[in-house]
Amino acid sequence: MYSDAIPRCWLSVPASRPALLAKAVSTEVDGIIVDLEDAVAPTEKAAARAGLATTLAESGLKADTTRLTVRINAPRSRWCHLDVGACVSAATPMDIMVPKVESAGDIAFIDRLLDGIELESGRVEPIGVQALIESATGLANIREIATASPRLRALVIGYADLGASLGRSARISHDRWLYAQETVLVAARTAGLAAIDGPYLGVEVDTEFRARVERAAELGFDGKWVIHPRQVASATAAFTPAPEAVASARAVLKALRDSHERGLGAVTVDGAMIDEAVAVSARRTLARARDATV
Repeated sequence: MYSDAIPRCWLSVPASRPALLAKAVSTEVDGIIVDLEDAVAPTEKAAARAGLATTLAESGLKADTTRLTVRINAPRSRWCHLDVGACVSAATPMDIMVPKVESAGDIAFIDRLLDGIELESGRVEPIGVQALIESATGLANIREIATASPRLRALVIGYADLGASLGRSARISHDRWLYAQETVLVAARTAGLAAIDGPYLGVEVDTEFRARVERAAELGFDGKWVIHPRQVASATAAFTPAPEAVASARAVLKALRDSHERGLGAVTVDGAMIDEAVAVSARRTLARARDATV
């Protein structure tokens, strides 16, 4: 099961631009994606990979407050295994995001690769995995992918490549993506994983960006990936519960604890039946709000 402190917003930066990573850290965003894949030109990949550990160490990133993910290059690319090795060598706690995942075999390959390199390096902190779903094939195989490895922590939608795979623009209206979103969300919840909504391919906080963020939050996604610092505040706010929702969640959990102490499995609060199923939603609300109530 993924940690309760799931980032509400992820900001991506190229691994080849250390200054941008330092700027991202200063935004106090919940999660940062350091990208070795699409944001780095083929001619710069070797240098970005070689400097990864130094870039992370000098960024000022605090692992106890900001979750780090490194997006590696895809399985079957000539860079994938090298990227994994560089991530294992870095001392920073992290996940790796695996792009273009189309089968359980893609995750199994990464799993075995991590097992061997971690064993060789003596790394104590194991690396988690996030699967980026970017094709019709990946979407069709989502249930098998979601259960492919105990390292797996999250499923992520990648709209640009998924749009190309489906023959549509990634920037079509947000309501056209409902099937893909529901499919990824259900698979994530079934497997006990986080569900992360992929980036809107624009850098402004415009009407369509806001609509996409609000839709993802309403559907139940845990957070949103953005590509520009100016989008962080809006995305974080959308995934932060309102004060009244937090108060209600606290009341639900308190009422349920009290009922359990009396030997009851459920209780009525304000005319509504409260049981463990309702408590799950309440705990998720408090986790999003960074509330310590249990």
